[in-house]
Amino acid sequence: MAQNAGLGWLLDDLTKRVEHIRHALVLSNDGLVTGASSDLERADAEHLAAVSSALHSLAKGSGRHFGAGGVRQTMVEFDGAVLFVTAAGDGSCLCVLTTAEADIGQVAYEMTLLVNRVGEHLGVEIRQGGGPAPIGVDTVRTPSD
Repeated sequence: MAQNAGLGWLLDDLTKRVEHIRHALVLSNDGLVTGASSDLERADAEHLAAVSSALHSLAKGSGRHFGAGGVRQTMVEFDGAVLFVTAAGDGSCLCVLTTAEADIGQVAYEMTLLVNRVGEHLGVEIRQGGGPAPIGVDTVRTPSD
């Protein structure tokens, strides 16, 4: 996992400072982990990044479709947790997973503060090429594929 070592202490600070935050990570818009809090196992970080990337992408698409503008934050409430995803810099997102007891306003505020303070350092360069195009984007799948 290509992580920015400088992000770890920021994310650890966030998880320790704000009550009920379980995990925090920074990811590229395409779902790669670029930094994670130290208590988050690699497999869990990668899963959380993939889910967060998908949610953020769906929200952006909905915003475009309905002329609602850019996405500030996506939030999913589970029975026992809350997942927050917010844009964090060019090509990246900040993801936070909390317990259900978290003060969602406080968590959103702390995430916004972090992004406003260091957002320019959270961005990632857009990767060029390197893999197949997604299905339906300049490709045609045949039964033999």
